[in-house]
Amino acid sequence: MARFDHDQMAAHVVNDLGAVEDPSGKADYTFDKGSLILAAEPKTMKAAFKRIKKVDGYRWVMINEEDLFAANTLSLGSKAGMITPTGKMLKNADIPRKKI
Repeated sequence: MARFDHDQMAAHVVNDLGAVEDPSGKADYTFDKGSLILAAEPKTMKAAFKRIKKVDGYRWVMINEEDLFAANTLSLGSKAGMITPTGKMLKNADIPRKKI
């Protein structure tokens, strides 16, 4: 499977998932399943999972499938799911936390 760079991921998000840029700026995109941040390279994953923790609702980080093992440990505690640019779900997002 070919690696997707950031621009290719962004094109797939918009064209295939129907996502739009997040107007709040907290995430990169929003789509019908929640908020999404793109992490095309392993070196950007740590920042992506740190950033997604601050987003309300269902949270997703888009990664290349071959980066799953690197991303899995970073995802712990984030309640974020992981999805590939082709739309394949690698890890389901947890139910959003209720604000008290």
